[in-house]
Amino acid sequence: MAPKTRAQLAEALRKRDVPEEAAEAVLSRFSELGLINDEAFAEAWVDSRHHGRGLAKRALAAELRHRGVDSDTVNEAVERLDPDQEAETARKLVERKLASTRSLDPQVRTRRLAGMLARKGYPSGLAFRVIREALEQEGIEIEEDFS
Repeated sequence: MAPKTRAQLAEALRKRDVPEEAAEAVLSRFSELGLINDEAFAEAWVDSRHHGRGLAKRALAAELRHRGVDSDTVNEAVERLDPDQEAETARKLVERKLASTRSLDPQVRTRRLAGMLARKGYPSGLAFRVIREALEQEGIEIEEDFS
């Protein structure tokens, strides 16, 4: 079983018709013992999903909120992600996808690369900067209206 947030465990207990008072007592005790720790869960989630899937802060925050992690914990976890590391990850994602788009028009390439980065939660400014740098290394100038 994968690690779960307190909210996910509470929902699982609700689905099994565990009385609310009993569920709260169990969840509180698990929290006291350190068996449930949303802060640790959020930090591990950010590290894992950023390095494994290349997700940016925005996408990571949405996933954590969807799992019931409170906003303060979410913000704390995603802010630990270094902006330089986020930009470097975006560069690596673009490099991986670049070869498969070589036969396409530069504008089409730019749109596809930007779409891929947007789905992973990267802000458009960072995405277009990274794409422009990658295409310029290939000797291709992209039009300014994409930035």
